[in-house]
Amino acid sequence: MLILNPASRQGGHADLDAGLARLEESGVSLEQVESKSPAQSCEAIRERGTEVDLVIVGGGDGTISSCIPALLDSGLPVAILPLGTANDLARSLGIQNLDQAFDAICDGMFVQVDLGVVNEHFFFNVANLGLGVKVTEELTPEVKQRWGVFSYLKAFASALARHRQFKLRIRADGREYAMRSIQLAVGNGRFYGGGNVVDQSASIDDDLLHLYSLRPQTTWELLTLAPLLRGGRHDLARRTFSLSAHDLYVETQPSAMEIHADGEPVTRSPASFSVKSSAIEMLVPKTSPLLER
Repeated sequence: MLILNPASRQGGHADLDAGLARLEESGVSLEQVESKSPAQSCEAIRERGTEVDLVIVGGGDGTISSCIPALLDSGLPVAILPLGTANDLARSLGIQNLDQAFDAICDGMFVQVDLGVVNEHFFFNVANLGLGVKVTEELTPEVKQRWGVFSYLKAFASALARHRQFKLRIRADGREYAMRSIQLAVGNGRFYGGGNVVDQSASIDDDLLHLYSLRPQTTWELLTLAPLLRGGRHDLARRTFSLSAHDLYVETQPSAMEIHADGEPVTRSPASFSVKSSAIEMLVPKTSPLLER
């Protein structure tokens, strides 16, 4: 079953005909469902889950993430067609474009990937609060359509003017930390925000959460820090704090703060984070780095 989100950046006008024809030639029988909401996608998976042996989700990270509850209920393996702006889950799986996505469906390998959990909400890539939430708020559909992958740079520039610092308390695998912060990110996958690396050692199947926090700093300091953040080299940056753990608990002061996961608002602090190991079976191309582990 192929579920397509026409509202994703490419979903309404992506040329999928050649790829879909390739699937049919390889013996894949497809039932297509056009979904306009997460509820509609989940309903389709639950209703038809016993009639198919693979779910293909076409859309952006938010579309795919919204299907997690139904995918877990069905127990079916999953393939993706990256049709969004960032496509960070696709990057974590080693899928760089639609051709590689169709390669995975026709001739790929199955891998087990982890899910992150924040206050009982599942996510594939990253959950964050602070500056990252402001960036997401600036990523309106109009900005995504106009700026494409560069929309994250546009949104970041706008968010800098609105960010505020806060007090942060972290408990990670029994150890406690306290600091001031402007941004906290907790990653389950490897990529977020249009190709940024959450940690150089992170992988979506490593049974770990990777956290980093940005200490208060000037706009210029943030800009000079950007190359290290892009490559996940937080360990080389004096103005960041990072760690890896299986379980995390986070409190913010002076008030609760909104938390976004995979680009969507899901809960507020305080928050408990954990990993659901080997939660979903996914198809990846034979060139995927996950097959090298």
